[in-house]
Amino acid sequence: MTTVLVRYFASARAAAGVEQETVLLPAGVSVHEALGVLRERHPVGLPRVLEAASFLIDGIAVRDHSRLLPDGAELDVLPPFAGG
Repeated sequence: MTTVLVRYFASARAAAGVEQETVLLPAGVSVHEALGVLRERHPVGLPRVLEAASFLIDGIAVRDHSRLLPDGAELDVLPPFAGG
């Protein structure tokens, strides 16, 4: 099994209803598969936010959602931010 700490920021936090959560996933799970689990856990609001969000694994931007999540990783969910 793989344990991942998911941290939600801004509108992702509001959509999930929590600031962070620990998620237990099968070993060898990809970012894409983990996002599917998060969509199932928080079906109202979060799926829409995830479509536009960026993600960090242990502080490093992830563009390839087929990347595997290591055990103990932190997955940050960063929705688009407004500002200038």
